[in-house]
Amino acid sequence: MTDQVTIREVKTKRDRKAFVDLPFRLYKDDPAWVPPLKGEALGLITPERNGWYSHARAQLFLAERGGKVVGRISAHIDTLALSMDAAQGFGPGVGFWGLMDAEDEGVFTALLARAEAWLRKEGMSRALGPVSQSIWEEPGLLTEGHDHPPTIMMGHARPEYQAWVERAGYACEKRLLTYDLDITQEFPPIVKRIIASGEKNSRIHIREVDKRKFKQEAEIILGILNDAWSDNWGFVPLTEPEIDDVGVKLKPIVFNDLIRIAELDGKPVAFMITLPDLNEAIKPLSGELLPFGWAKLLLWLRKPKVRTMRVPLMGVVKELQASRMASQLAFMMIEYIRRASVDRYGASRGEIGWILEDNQGMRSIAETIQSRVNKVYQVYGKGL
Repeated sequence: MTDQVTIREVKTKRDRKAFVDLPFRLYKDDPAWVPPLKGEALGLITPERNGWYSHARAQLFLAERGGKVVGRISAHIDTLALSMDAAQGFGPGVGFWGLMDAEDEGVFTALLARAEAWLRKEGMSRALGPVSQSIWEEPGLLTEGHDHPPTIMMGHARPEYQAWVERAGYACEKRLLTYDLDITQEFPPIVKRIIASGEKNSRIHIREVDKRKFKQEAEIILGILNDAWSDNWGFVPLTEPEIDDVGVKLKPIVFNDLIRIAELDGKPVAFMITLPDLNEAIKPLSGELLPFGWAKLLLWLRKPKVRTMRVPLMGVVKELQASRMASQLAFMMIEYIRRASVDRYGASRGEIGWILEDNQGMRSIAETIQSRVNKVYQVYGKGL
């Protein structure tokens, strides 16, 4: 029967190419979708090219109907996530699925059943998804904000997926928010007073990173991150192979004035990373660097002019969290990067996140500078 769906494992380079190519057909008429660079997308699902596989294993699946690829999904297990305290969201028995796309609900249901069967066979008792594939890559299903493109390192999805996931018996476990703000406007008077007060405090020093010392600066930021985020839902520490991968991928879009480290009495205690939205540059390339895409991208990287800056990560050491000092340092870093973004890169918009919906501290900072939620991603869970 031509309408019969068959599910098979991805085993060859040709299979992986088909896995990467499918979204280009499914989203070709969606103006909000940003085609990834195909080489990067292939790297994410190739164990030899992705440091995440040093502590994880995955099985990719393709759905076919009438000889045509009509769906895809990944089932995967992260050994570091298994070792977490269950109170932080993961823990023993928790597996994942992600990288899910399907032509229709029947295909999706068949793919999800196959992914769940693989997880059960591997000894998992609970499934979370979508997480594609590391929690540090693209977690959650887009449920609000389908009408505008995602920024760098954020996902996109067809609106109908939410109903498909929920009809498959999954319930929302966490909501992840991104916030949008007009960075051409000065912040409210109360924020300006907090910043001015911090500038008079001789104990505080906000500095730019030095890209020439990339490894040393990365170690400082990672140290703060591991301390600041260690109790957060979904926290899985980055491993050395992953850090090396991040360095290779992000170093071209790291600019000294867009990443700040806050020091208190000479000790690094907070950081803020801001990235120019690379999606603005790669969207017109339709996933290909050849024949001329590489030259266009290289030219853009030399001196990027962008509409949007994204803040993917901020962190303040635990001993200062929930203190006035933490908020003051955050506002100071945000303001200094806001000025640089507008004056040197021509940006007019900022996006902060993702932020956990129940992270009241970060949400308060975002809302105090008059930003608003523009996208919501949901991570779903189900017992196996």
